[in-house]
Amino acid sequence: MRALEAMICPIRRHGGAQPGATTVAPERGVLTFVAKHVPAMVCANRGGVHLDLRSSTTAQALRLAEEAASSGVQVDVRAFRAA
Repeated sequence: MRALEAMICPIRRHGGAQPGATTVAPERGVLTFVAKHVPAMVCANRGGVHLDLRSSTTAQALRLAEEAASSGVQVDVRAFRAA
């Protein structure tokens, strides 16, 4: 997994984005999957959250959602823990 590093906010192009965490809640069909405490970059100015869709951490969160969808549950809430 790549380490999260401080960066310029990619939306507003100024101000800093710092490592933090967010809640991800994708839905598909009848499934609502919630992963809490997913590592992300958080804009210090506006609080916006940025996930790197290429990161292993984001991929892991999406795999958990796929597993929940395959199991047939309708609601699944988890505290995310990076592998």
